Amino acid sequence: MTSMFPSRADHYEQQYLDLMRRIWTQGDERIDRTGVGTRSILGATMRFSLAGDAVPLLTTKRVYWKAAAREMLWFLSGDTNIRELVRQGVHIWTDWPLDAYRKATGEMIDRDAFEARIVDDADFAARWGELGPVYGAQWVNWPRYEPAGDGLYRRADKGHNQIADLVDGIRNNPGSRRLLFTGWNVAEISQMALPPCHMTYQFQVSSGRLNGLLFQRSCDLGLGFAFNIFGLSMMTRMLAQQCDLEPGEVVWQGGDVHLYLNHAALVEEQISRTPGGAPVLRINRRPSSMFDYRIEDFEVQNYAPQAHIAAPVAV
Repeated sequence: MTSMFPSRADHYEQQYLDLMRRIWTQGDERIDRTGVGTRSILGATMRFSLAGDAVPLLTTKRVYWKAAAREMLWFLSGDTNIRELVRQGVHIWTDWPLDAYRKATGEMIDRDAFEARIVDDADFAARWGELGPVYGAQWVNWPRYEPAGDGLYRRADKGHNQIADLVDGIRNNPGSRRLLFTGWNVAEISQMALPPCHMTYQFQVSSGRLNGLLFQRSCDLGLGFAFNIFGLSMMTRMLAQQCDLEPGEVVWQGGDVHLYLNHAALVEEQISRTPGGAPVLRINRRPSSMFDYRIEDFEVQNYAPQAHIAAPVAV
């Protein structure tokens, strides 16, 4: 019998579509933090090759990869305020501070007006655009404490830079099983607008190639995954370039992998599409460190996705 859904088993994206179909048809229906409801499974793995500059961008819908790239560069800067993202036209973190502002003030301001105030008013941005010690704060400024006398400790002015140590480890101890960084700082979770979903990255040097793995405790497969897998690929490529290695493969592991119940139109449309094409990610410059890349350094070629599929974000 012919399946009602087209398939290209040889295309890297088919594993994603198969997982989406499995969750939508077999997942456990659950009430979640947002109140929207999901269908969910625990535990999933996908693997993608980065050989020949390949990048696993989804082709069954348009992925705005520059927004994902800008977000990754923002993480590496250590910034935790949405102001710089908003200045660049990236809206993916706005919903959380906007929701907090509405609840605190009772003013049902729309997103555009809120973002305009964030950009135009530094004091407003400092008060309402801050997300707490999310990803970048942990990646490059994990809190350190130093003796302050009388058996007491104070927080050091400069935290631990996990990314700088990772680069040093890949270069000088490539056989290590400790080539990783994480955003899951238990002591600061309650201060974050959203605890890290893509929480732990690990890397392996193998035969002159760098492989990257991401463990994601919680994955919105319909919306978030497309950015997460691009971010993992981009990070692996940057590290490989900085450490004079070739890119190998990326491995994505999801904990709670779910689809929101209000994403039915997205899911059903996307699994009806057939993936195709082989996009590549070029890095056009080698800067002096992981912290000196610019958005202009990245270029995606041969990307011809099908139409964007809109869906609401659950906050």
